[in-house]
Amino acid sequence: MALDLSDTLVVGISATALFDLSEADSVFRSKYKEDKETAVEEYRTYMLDKEGEHLNDGTGMPLVKALLELNKHQKTGDNNPLVEVVVMSRNSPETGIRVFNNIRERALPISRHAFTGGESVVDYLDAFDVDLFLTTNLKDAQRVIDGVTCAAAYLKEPPKDVHKIPEGQVRIAFDGDAVIFDDQSEIVYKAEGIEGFHANEDENQDVPMQEGPYASLLKKLSRLQERLPFSVEFSPIRIAIVTARNAPAEMRVIKTLRHWGVYVDEVFFLGGMDKSKILKAFKPHIFFDDQDLHIEPASKFVPSGKVPYATASPLHKSNVQKERKT
Repeated sequence: MALDLSDTLVVGISATALFDLSEADSVFRSKYKEDKETAVEEYRTYMLDKEGEHLNDGTGMPLVKALLELNKHQKTGDNNPLVEVVVMSRNSPETGIRVFNNIRERALPISRHAFTGGESVVDYLDAFDVDLFLTTNLKDAQRVIDGVTCAAAYLKEPPKDVHKIPEGQVRIAFDGDAVIFDDQSEIVYKAEGIEGFHANEDENQDVPMQEGPYASLLKKLSRLQERLPFSVEFSPIRIAIVTARNAPAEMRVIKTLRHWGVYVDEVFFLGGMDKSKILKAFKPHIFFDDQDLHIEPASKFVPSGKVPYATASPLHKSNVQKERKT
């Protein structure tokens, strides 16, 4: 009988997000501009020579470990896992042996893989029923967001100053606008400033915001909580929203989550304060945000992923123009 993954959280993660493969990547990139064929050959030789060696954890490893631990709470008689992880890589199966060896070394219960021999893995996300795709390839993350395939993030480098996370929990922190919610309120802010933004949000506090790229993931996490043998208040999945909003724009956030039937453990309305201080205290396995202004300082302390704006969004076009000027 085929697995029913409709209530299973499926995470697709690139090998470079699960493990630190930066050294191997630099070997490939240093030669690629000179000669593509030679670069592929040298990379293959490098990976074969190193296939028995240990790899350091990548940015996504803490989240993957914590999520897979949830499967120990699977109820008797429930044949479908709570969480599935799929490792997805542009490596060929042969050059991917080092990745397989390191998965076994850590005894990670991961049995599904997609090794595509140089082709993009994005085409296979739907086939694997992926809900969240974590990658170190910005173009792949952008393509997933544009295709509305699933939630996706471009992961920053692993933090050097890692804080111990409480045992037995999965902690995830999200930004609000343009991540969980759509980008319309953020567009109002860019166009009309803080006063116009506050007036719009206060006036529309009873009008639920539209879903953003991570709304479906948040709802999937909510369904996952229902399958666990805990009340939602004591669930090992702990979710926080860390947003730059403040009063009078806070009510619309709370009422939208209520409208969606989603339970969130903690919400922080910071009104422009540095998010990294709150995140250091919350200690998430990962933090998702759409702005470098917040991601860059946070990534020094907690695993962080940037959520790209859809290419059709005015916010994306504004970002591109800003990057060209700098």
